[in-house]
Amino acid sequence: MSVLFSYETDADLGVGDYEELIKDVISAVLESEGCPYEAEVNVTIGDDETIRIINRDFRDIDKETDVLSFPVVEFGTPGDFKGMAAEFEENSFMYFNPDTGELMLGDMILSADRVRKQAEEYGHSRKRELAFLVAHSMFHLLGYDHMEPEEAQEMEKRQEEVLEQMGITRQ
Repeated sequence: MSVLFSYETDADLGVGDYEELIKDVISAVLESEGCPYEAEVNVTIGDDETIRIINRDFRDIDKETDVLSFPVVEFGTPGDFKGMAAEFEENSFMYFNPDTGELMLGDMILSADRVRKQAEEYGHSRKRELAFLVAHSMFHLLGYDHMEPEEAQEMEKRQEEVLEQMGITRQ
């Protein structure tokens, strides 16, 4: 698994070894979904202004947010790697990095400012907030969404299961 990091802010996450934590969460999500491939994810950590600009330019929403996800793969059914096998084989040049052979899942952009603010607001650690946002983004990269109540419930359940298995709780 490759996680490519870009830290584009002076803001401190206050999480110690954030790269290791992010890799662990990504790995746990992929394992929970039964991903049969080595995968690649790009992670950018910025501040509220950085994420506001990206949100504006790519989603026409001119405000900051905590995390943005830009998937490469359009799953027919969220997290269904078996259902995507024929598509992956037929169009491997679109989905697999030619240098590493890894499945390119996409990009996540995190706001260090939001990690700090939301951890305080929700009364848990920055580590927990960062882990939650990474899990949330990973499930988006795997085709999950939360536009409908049923989708939101399923996505939230999966996020919490992964974090609980990792021992990262709200306390």
